[in-house]
Formats: sequence, structure tokens, C-alpha cells
Amino acid sequence: MSEPEAIPAATVIVMRECAGGPPELLMVERAQAMAFAGGALVFPGGRIDAGDHVLAALHSGDPDDIAARIAAVRETLEEAGVAVGLDVDGDAIPALKHRLYAGEPMGALIEEMGGTLRLDALVPFARWLPDNVRHRVFDTRFYLARAPQDAAPVVDGNENVRVFWATAQAVLDAADAGEATIIFPTRRNLERLARFASFEEAASDANRYPIRTVTPWIETRDDGQYLCIPDDLGYPVTEERLDRAIRA
Repeated sequence: MSEPEAIPAATVIVMRECAGGPPELLMVERAQAMAFAGGALVFPGGRIDAGDHVLAALHSGDPDDIAARIAAVRETLEEAGVAVGLDVDGDAIPALKHRLYAGEPMGALIEEMGGTLRLDALVPFARWLPDNVRHRVFDTRFYLARAPQDAAPVVDGNENVRVFWATAQAVLDAADAGEATIIFPTRRNLERLARFASFEEAASDANRYPIRTVTPWIETRDDGQYLCIPDDLGYPVTEERLDRAIRA
């Protein structure tokens, strides 16, 4: 039986600066009924669709990267009503979110509303591609982005049941206390993000490391099996006991 083909996807780690403390991240709680990561806290994102590639063809650069950035912008609008990588009148965002969710093409909507894509506002952070998992497999590109001023996220009421701001450490603490669920890639990325005091620090760290696809593997040791990732891509924790890891 052949392995399922990976689904290209993109996600955005939206960071909001906070006076006197570490930045807060935009987190989304997935609905329990969702087939992938149901009930888990994740960053906004989703699959890259054909329309993203159509719009990407109008921009210069690596077409797959551009399509992923466009998908990340679209999904963050659809899921949370927050416009990253996009200059648009704030009053137009609710209508833009609604019409995107209804399936209207983003390029035409942005043009109609006098907006402009600012894809260089997204900083490549990581790329993850799981292997040997029971759920559908996503080849996910992660980006960093600054939160727009006065961004007011809203729940989509379908795929997601909650959207909120929290520091990376606060999300990790909630998961460790049994108050939240986070899957293995989200935990590793939160641990990496928890070290940064600003968006600039996070972006600088991202630029230090190549975007090499992270595919976790299982190692059998004397005290059990461990899920591992490479130790040269900026992650402070690179292993977790397999019986404690949540792989969605």
C-alpha cells in the first residue's frame, strides 16, 4: 500500500508585541469534530489551493513559496479575520473574510476593495512534513508575521471554536497542565518561539537557519521510543517520548 500524497499547506505565526513582556501569538482552537488536530490549539493556516497558485503566477519569485504565502494570508483572514501580508481598509476586513469563506477568489476581492498584497511581510520560519502517521499528511510551510495594529480576531464558528492571543510559554504551560492540547510540531515551534522577546528576535533567528523540511523519526532506546527532529535547525527541544507525543 502506497503512502498518501502530502497535501501542501501553509500557516502563519502572527506575533503581537506587548509592552514589558514577550510577544503574544495568535492561536486558534480547532473544533473537536475536525478530522485533523480536532480540539488542538494551532496557528492559523490550511491547505494551499488552486486559486492560490493562480494568484501566485502574477507575482515574481518561487511559485510554490508565493502560493504558500498567499494561502497563509487567505487562511488567516478566513479563520481569524486578521489581515497579515495585506494592506486593506480595516472596515473592509469583515466583508472580505465572509466572502473569502464563501469561496470568492482572493485576488479579485483584494482588487475590488483597493487592497495590496505585501507578501514580503511574511518571514519563512520552518517547514514540516510528518511521516508514518495515521492521519492525512500535510507538507506545511510556517511563516512569521507581525500582527496588524488593533487586530481583533474573530472565530469562524465552523472549523474553529476559539481564537485568542497568548504567549508561547502560556500555551505550553496550559498544555502541560492538561488545560489544552498541542500536537508535536506545534509544541516544538512554541518551544522555539518562547525564547524570543520580540518579533525582530524571532525573525532574526528564522533567518539564521535554512528552511529544511523537518520530518520527525522514531528512535528506539533502552528506556523506550522517542520522536526526534534534527538538532541543527534552531529547536531547543529535539525529542519527546513517543507515548507522550501527540501526533494528531
